[in-house]
Amino acid sequence: MTSVHTGAAGFLGVMVLDTRFPRPPGDIGSPQTYARAGIPARLLTVPGASARRVVQQQDPALLGPFIDAARTLERQGACLVTTSCGFLAAWQTELQAAVSVPVITSSLLQCANLPGPGIVTFDAASMHESLLLRAGVPGGTPLEGLAPGCELQSRILADDTVLDLARAEQDVVAAAVRLVSRHPQVQNVVLECTNMPPYREAVTQATGRPVHDMETLMLAAWRRVQSSSTRRAG
Repeated sequence: MTSVHTGAAGFLGVMVLDTRFPRPPGDIGSPQTYARAGIPARLLTVPGASARRVVQQQDPALLGPFIDAARTLERQGACLVTTSCGFLAAWQTELQAAVSVPVITSSLLQCANLPGPGIVTFDAASMHESLLLRAGVPGGTPLEGLAPGCELQSRILADDTVLDLARAEQDVVAAAVRLVSRHPQVQNVVLECTNMPPYREAVTQATGRPVHDMETLMLAAWRRVQSSSTRRAG
């Protein structure tokens, strides 16, 4: 377990996949993401939760370990719980029911509140319609995935210890450009993958659209939780 400490009351609990690939600042599984935002965070690894099992296999045997992790973080004092994979939106209902604090499993959850959303996903072939429905994504929302076998996708699926950040950025930008080129009606780009926030600014510049991801959603949720706590304390 990794902790990022500040003087604030409570902390953000992050259920992290069991991986070793590089996580630059902005990645939801990077402690630096929270340190730079001044957010107290505790990262808890879910044993056996590889990217392949969560994304491509969507292994139901992992639901129990994720529930256990959410409950552990709540017992330790988390006032908000999140995850490091957007495909966990499939278990939003189950994970939220398991704890009394807010749970945000995926950036996909914000699609319902955005005009003209379009999604860039880590793996389009694995992003099934049933998962999108469970996340509340409006029907017909355009979707574009990373190119199969590209730098970012292949390194994460192989759980490699190296990642070419420049090439990874190019992978994400290329997918976003394909999205808006094929679907010019898209007004807001949503990055499903929690490893994509480091490339948000590059996507914004390339597409000319506002870009939303797990980091922006998590920061907004943290502010709401802290504001609510302040009002109750007052």
